[in-house]
Parts: sequence; structure tokens; C-alpha cells
Amino acid sequence: MSPMITEAIKAQRQYIIDLRRHFHANPEPSFEEFETSRRVQEELSAMGIPFEVMAGTGVVGTIQGSKPGKTVGLRADMDALMVTEVNEVPYKSLRDGVMHACGHDGHTAMLLGAAKVLKAMEDTLEGRVKLIFQPAEELVAGAKKMIEDGALEGIDGLLGIHLWMGLPTGKISAEAGPRMASGDFVECLIEGRGGHGSMPNQGVDAALIAAAFIMNVNALMSREISPLEPTVLTFGEVASGTRFNVLAAKARIAGTARTFSPEIRARLPEIINRYGSSIAASYRGDFTLDYHHGTPPTINDPHISEIALKSVAEFLGPEGGVLFEKTTGSEDLAYYLERIPGAIAFVGCQNEDKGIIHPHHHPQFDIDEDALELGAELYARFAVNFLK
Repeated sequence: MSPMITEAIKAQRQYIIDLRRHFHANPEPSFEEFETSRRVQEELSAMGIPFEVMAGTGVVGTIQGSKPGKTVGLRADMDALMVTEVNEVPYKSLRDGVMHACGHDGHTAMLLGAAKVLKAMEDTLEGRVKLIFQPAEELVAGAKKMIEDGALEGIDGLLGIHLWMGLPTGKISAEAGPRMASGDFVECLIEGRGGHGSMPNQGVDAALIAAAFIMNVNALMSREISPLEPTVLTFGEVASGTRFNVLAAKARIAGTARTFSPEIRARLPEIINRYGSSIAASYRGDFTLDYHHGTPPTINDPHISEIALKSVAEFLGPEGGVLFEKTTGSEDLAYYLERIPGAIAFVGCQNEDKGIIHPHHHPQFDIDEDALELGAELYARFAVNFLK
């Protein structure tokens, strides 16, 4: 069966490339994937695969094998980013300010290519395949909506794929354990007391408190969190003051917290609030923390990872699977993996010879289209191997 799957995927190569180019030229932002969703539904209908629409623009197709068995889920995301593309390619984005700068166009096309192959094999499948086309991953909001609408019902195991810059085409990472970090929103409000800038002793300088907090909070965390547990706290927004010679009465700073450890993630609000309150009090001010839990860390299940790596070896050989360092980026696939055994696989799509080197979310991001059939084959092989 192994060579048959490879041959079947290769027969769909141009179909997958053409779909990817269509989606790339017609990108849609999160929860606005109306035409993308419609095209997915059309393709599934043409294959004879029944489907349900969920979360507004999400689609879940079902391939029912001829024999009873487990249910496997395969997930692809569909949304684009608010980025202006500067590539000069035939499939360049036709929408100003919107671009597939993260590879989701490829994910959707790969899953449709795999669906064609799996549908043709349904008489030999032991169980069911659920094809999950998800909206709004870039807002880390689509997975939650899909779960609420029942996308995971009955699924025993799941694989998601991310085309990945930083890995060359022909290499795939799917090892067990933490793979992507949690992504939380941290907002801090500081209350001081206004006054004349020439007489700061008469007020409480909120800007100074904010500066002291930002400069020192990471040093404090380095003394409370093990250096073997990567943790990132970055404040990208700082707002304070109304005029150059007026003492700032208020300050607002906002940022992101990232970690691979659920235990450390649970401790971060207490650490940040304790230190912020202490710093503010030492300057006679007040500190309020608003900590919004976003996506949890993405942690691959050992059994699912084993099946994925076995599947990779079947068509790329043992050298096709590589160890790749986890990343502090976030993925809302994590919400699925909190509920059922699953894994994310990073499928390399970088090709320096072709000039495909730009990172995700860059206006010149592109993918090596030779990676598309590899991702599609991993989807198909994983489904077959899981159901076995």
C-alpha cells in the first residue's frame, strides 16, 4: 500500500498546486473566509464527501470507511493575514493589505489533495476520517469555535500540519512533547498622580513606574523560573503622559507571555502582579494586572507522534524525520490537543536555491511548492496508519 499512496498523491500534485495558488491569490482574513470555505465545500462535493459547516466558515468533511473502527481527524487552517504582499509571482494576492503570509493556503490545498486520495481508498479504510478546515487560526479563536460546534466529537486522534520556514523541503519534524508555546495577553495599568514636570516630588510619576517595571520584571522572573524552562515576557505597547512638561498620572503597558509549561503559565499572573504591585507601591503608585489567557502550549502526544514519524519514514526514509527545536510562536491547534491525543507536524518548505527564505508573516513569504505533495502524503499516510 505504501507505494500506492505515493503514486496517488503524485497524481494529485498539480491539483494541489493549483488550489494553493488559487487560495493564495484570493486571501481572506480570520472569520471572513467565505470564498475559501465555499471552494472547499465545492471540492468536497465534487469528491462525494459529505460535510458540515461550523464556526461560520469552518468545514468538516467525513470519509466513512467500509469497516468499523476508530475516527481520525486531520486539520488545516484557512485564514490569511493583514499583510501587503510584495512578491511578484503569477499567484500574487489580489486583495490589497491581505496575504497568505503563513502557509495556510498550502495547508488547505494539501488536505484537499489528501482527501481525494483517502476517498478513493474508502473501501479499504477501517473507520472514519474527519477533514477539519478551520477558520481564524491567526486570531487563535477558530479552534475554540469549531470545538463548541462539535468538530471533535467522536475523534480518537488528530494530526495538524504547519508548513515551516526554517526546515528545508524534504524534512519533517513531528517529535513528542512541547512544540509551540502558550500565547497570553498581559495588560498592566499604573496609577500615579499628576503634577508639573518641573516639580516631580509633588506627584507620582506613572511613566517612571512603568519604566522601572519593564526594565526589571524579566530579571525577577529569571530568579523564579528555571533557566531550563524557556519563558518570554515582552511588552510591545507603552502609553503614558499627555504633555512634555506634565507628570504622567497614568500608564498602560501591554505585552505577551509565552511558555511551554502549563505549570509555569499558571504561576505567571501571580509573579507579574506581585512584582508590579511592589514596584508601584515603592513609588507611591498603584498597579493593576489584567492577564488574558490565550492559547495553551501545543504539546504533541507521544503515541500520535510515533505514528506520524513512522508515516514520514515510509515515504521519505528514516532521514526524512528530523529533530527541530520548539518555537515560542503559538498555535490554536493546542485547544484540540488539550482534549484529544494529537500532534502538529512541521513540514519543511524552505528552499534557498529558489530564494524561498523569508520568515512567516513577512511580505515576501512564499513556500516551495514541492513541499505540498509531502504534506498531503503525510496527512493521508497518517490517517491510514492511525486507523490500522
